[in-house]
Amino acid sequence: MQNRFSGQVVVVTGGTGSLGQAVTLAFLAAGATVLVTYRNPQEWLVLQEAALEQSVRLEGHRLNVLETTALGDFLTAVKDRHGRLDCLVNTVGGYAAGAPPWEMPADALEQMLALNLRSGYALVRAVVPLMLQQGQGAIVNVAALSALQHVGAAAEYVASKAAAVAMMDSVAASLKGTGVRANSILPSLIDTPANRAAMPKANHAHWAQPADIARVILFLCSEDARLVNGASIPV
Repeated sequence: MQNRFSGQVVVVTGGTGSLGQAVTLAFLAAGATVLVTYRNPQEWLVLQEAALEQSVRLEGHRLNVLETTALGDFLTAVKDRHGRLDCLVNTVGGYAAGAPPWEMPADALEQMLALNLRSGYALVRAVVPLMLQQGQGAIVNVAALSALQHVGAAAEYVASKAAAVAMMDSVAASLKGTGVRANSILPSLIDTPANRAAMPKANHAHWAQPADIARVILFLCSEDARLVNGASIPV
């Protein structure tokens, strides 16, 4: 199992964040070559250090995935250098909540749609043609359990995550029979430093660990999940 992704090329967008880093390190441990996109240079340095000797199979690209030209250039470079792209994991996302819509900033919905929906849409448009040429590939989009469990004071966030799940379901239906698969992961509250700082009095005991979510993502990208397409899996 340690080298089950040996020889494979994986892109993890947002790959230096708390969840993205866990996913990246898990793929590296499984033998993959991993290319991450990031916005924060300090997070990229932390990831390189965490990768240790496996950093020889790690590449970092500072990139906003919503910039169409830059994203296209990045994927062209991936194809030219590696000749393939086996897996895409999109961990790009954001959270804005805490009040009903009439008390939130006017641009809150647009921010959530950009980070949680349009990022995945841009990546699907850019990545799927390459995977179709190969006749195989796996896409995993990280949504949230709140896409199904609609809590209060989070309308913008919930709407964006629910839309992301619906989009990936439709993409999966379009890909049926092509050898390319698309699935969603629905984490509950993730145990990250940012979430702990935001909720210092909360009980962290049952929060989802990034490493646990990463294991499910690797399963969905593996040959073991070759018949799994269009799933939305709570973690």
